[in-house]
Amino acid sequence: MGIKNKTTSNELYFLTFTVVDWVDVFTKAKYKHIIVDALQFAVNNKGLDLFAWCIMTNHIHLIARSKKNFELSDIIRDFKKFTNKAIIKLIEEEPESRRKWMLYRFEFHGKYNPKIKDYKFWKDGSDAKHIYSKEFFMQKLNYIHNNPVKDEIVAEPHHYLYSSAIDYTDEKGLVDVIVV
Repeated sequence: MGIKNKTTSNELYFLTFTVVDWVDVFTKAKYKHIIVDALQFAVNNKGLDLFAWCIMTNHIHLIARSKKNFELSDIIRDFKKFTNKAIIKLIEEEPESRRKWMLYRFEFHGKYNPKIKDYKFWKDGSDAKHIYSKEFFMQKLNYIHNNPVKDEIVAEPHHYLYSSAIDYTDEKGLVDVIVV
């Protein structure tokens, strides 16, 4: 990862993963469920401590850290690599009205990158911002949970299924989080 996205083990970060060209992939549940399943897998098997998350139409936000003896940069790399392949495969195999256009965009972004074999789904980096105080944590938590309200997807943060906001109302969301 570049210097802009440098992370330190066991430190808490606000992370943003953005789809190339801001393509609105996550307007359909089938793509969001790949993210949900990959996040839960990272929590269960990859050493991810997840405090908050939200899937928007073309990006996702997390507040997370790595457990002891794990590297957050490794978790991010594996998450993005897996979800890149899984989402592209689903676009290719399942009915999708925007298939040609989306695959063209993802192929274009992967074409001149020697690290990419076929398609590049995610922009480089994670825009990692170190969470240095309780106030900054609360600011980012509120930002994440209010994102769907701001975009008029839902009226209340806890009504949005693809977010950890419901976990902060003493109910259970789709992905295990550490509620603070």
